[in-house]
Amino acid sequence: MMRQGMSTERDVTVADTAKWVAMYRAIESDRSDALFRDPFARRLAGARGADILEHMPKGRAFAWPMIVRTAVIDELLTRAIRDEHIDFVVNLAAGLDARPYRMQLPPTLRWVEVDYPSTIEEKTEALAGETPSCDLVRIPADLADTKARAALLERVATFGSKGLVITEGLMIYLTREQAGELARELAAVSQLQFWILDIAAPFILKMMARTWSKRLGTSATFRFAPEEGAEFYERSGWKLVEYRSAWLEARRLKREMPMAWIWRLLYPRYTRQEQGRRSGPMTGVLFLSR
Repeated sequence: MMRQGMSTERDVTVADTAKWVAMYRAIESDRSDALFRDPFARRLAGARGADILEHMPKGRAFAWPMIVRTAVIDELLTRAIRDEHIDFVVNLAAGLDARPYRMQLPPTLRWVEVDYPSTIEEKTEALAGETPSCDLVRIPADLADTKARAALLERVATFGSKGLVITEGLMIYLTREQAGELARELAAVSQLQFWILDIAAPFILKMMARTWSKRLGTSATFRFAPEEGAEFYERSGWKLVEYRSAWLEARRLKREMPMAWIWRLLYPRYTRQEQGRRSGPMTGVLFLSR
């Protein structure tokens, strides 16, 4: 058993990062002006999530991009369900996300969660007795296993006629080759019409690596931040519909990083570049269509 206050004795695994991010949702949910309410976040994060947040360098200072990402994906998802009439959602590497429980989703919507078997088991146990607002299916699978991934996508094609895939917090852990392979595989499933994913610019990836690399284990290494932005995915059969800049969205949602005004003062060109950006390095959320 790990002693209290000694989280640095153990590397943070990629599975642990789900607990860490759940703590950010818990922090936001405690605010009187919360952008979203996740009453399950603290339970799902558990003691391990709280310990990681406490000991991670600049852990609380870097809460804002995770909170903004969650809020923006909520908005894009809600709009897609309303306007595009999707009938199923596939959340790859779903982690401890609780959207089927905390959001008001159509009861006819099928929501498919995929993650490591241990994560699925832990999450199912933690949420036992809770009722999702839609038709929820959980599938244990290792997405790094090519055969398992192929079987999964074959099964996904049977879940509906118009689907949307979410990969929140997944792509940054892949190599460039793995990211391209996954993008092509998703595009090959005709029923998957839309894709919501987060993206980081190379300089952001380097900044996060400098800050957190000593605490993260090998499985949680940051690897992928395409210099060409959304164009990387367009080569695999996807089209950029909308880019939500983390920087601009943070200002809109009033969740900017500490001392953000200094950044705006020193780098006014960056803010101007983010307005209407369609190519080049991106940090934020992409909404793609086939």
